[in-house]
Amino acid sequence: MRNLLMILSSLLLAFTISCSSTEKKADDGSSVDADDSVASKDLNFDPAGSDSGNIAGLSTVHFALDKSTLSSEARKQLAQNADWIKNNSNAGVIQIEGHCDSRGSVEYNLALGERRAKAVKNYLVNLGIASDRLSILSYGKEKMLDYGDTEAAHTKNRRANFVPMPK
Repeated sequence: MRNLLMILSSLLLAFTISCSSTEKKADDGSSVDADDSVASKDLNFDPAGSDSGNIAGLSTVHFALDKSTLSSEARKQLAQNADWIKNNSNAGVIQIEGHCDSRGSVEYNLALGERRAKAVKNYLVNLGIASDRLSILSYGKEKMLDYGDTEAAHTKNRRANFVPMPK
């Protein structure tokens, strides 16, 4: 009987904890649901450069459909980016984010975005950038710049951009 009482008490405690509210106080003191506080924030996209944190001097590179190979234009941009990275050693680690357009599965696009980010990193390392100054991350199709269903929109989304990492 004593064991049954302990089990019931434990279940009651677990149930009470699992039913707790996710309500939080906003900065202004008003009540906000935790799930809504993140979803309602506007993302600061910069279509001309990085959409996660602009680094003046580093250009976003674009890719062909379903490709992770670097075009001659992308290689030119990356050579300029390499010069900037070499001349700005105080910039710390720079994250290369690989992105895709809306076509394809989530899994396929995450893998493609990773291949794109790796291609950029490998090219920069071959140009003399230390590998430990660069990190990669794939967003696949999760952070599109343009949600349109046109070829122009898809072209904007197939990219690798550069983001400063906190020191």
